[in-house]
Amino acid sequence: MRKNSNYTPPPKMTRLKVGEAAQLMDFLLAKMGGMSRSSVKSLLGHRQVTVNEKVVTQFDYMLKPADSVVINSTRGNVELVHPKLRIIFEDSDLIVVEKKEGLLTVTTGRESETTAFLILKNYVKKSSTRNKIYTVHRLDRETSGVILFAKHSDAQHILRDNWHEIVTKRVYVAVVEGKVEKESDRIVSWLTENEISLKISSSRTDNGGKEAITNYRVIKSNDEFSLLEIELETGRKNQIRVHMESIGHPIVGDRKYGSTTTIGRLALHARVLEFYHPMTSEPLHFETPVPREFLKVFRNQVEKK
Repeated sequence: MRKNSNYTPPPKMTRLKVGEAAQLMDFLLAKMGGMSRSSVKSLLGHRQVTVNEKVVTQFDYMLKPADSVVINSTRGNVELVHPKLRIIFEDSDLIVVEKKEGLLTVTTGRESETTAFLILKNYVKKSSTRNKIYTVHRLDRETSGVILFAKHSDAQHILRDNWHEIVTKRVYVAVVEGKVEKESDRIVSWLTENEISLKISSSRTDNGGKEAITNYRVIKSNDEFSLLEIELETGRKNQIRVHMESIGHPIVGDRKYGSTTTIGRLALHARVLEFYHPMTSEPLHFETPVPREFLKVFRNQVEKK
């Protein structure tokens, strides 16, 4: 039997009655059959929970005896579908996404093209025109991977003002040219940017630039390429790209910083982001797979430029 393409199934609704006073988060965790805190926050962030027919997004909302709680397990039309951006996690305070290469995080002021910020801004406004998006950090246009955005200014300020205390791990993977001889190393240098070329240079001695610290370890390698896991202690502009060039192993596809090979993209991916939730202090960990094209260079010859 052929399905009607215009048919929309009814929403899945769970109706609950409150027996005694409790915080909404505790109530839902007790009633929703082992659901995790992250999943409950996602329901709240997507405005899928109502109390007495009013949408509630605060996890610490206090319920009273006889309150009526309804959970709509169907998000309806409020979904993000975009080839360059995928939501990994969302609650009432944060959105964590995976960005594809080729997409700007935010506008640089010179372009009028689509950015991750603009995509998310339009997405949250589908639920309410009052909703907003706030940037916390960014990735280069050609770098893919995990990015964190805030949904209100309080979360943004807490994250930005306490970034080094709140963020416990930032791990990238990269394919670099050549066989890296040291299995692991810690690179410390000072970075300065040329105001005309916008290219960043690295100095092993303090020249008044910004101190940058990068740790790496070799995951696999052959005579031509090495796959590295890279963990940042600082987050300077182009830091990984500059540091890889400085040790004689530029990132594949990074023509700005010395690469002569390509796989059709910059071979740099923000794989892991781990941090404490700015409002609840709950530890959160997000991890994405190594891009397939990064692994192909160990099987196929890449094009020389």
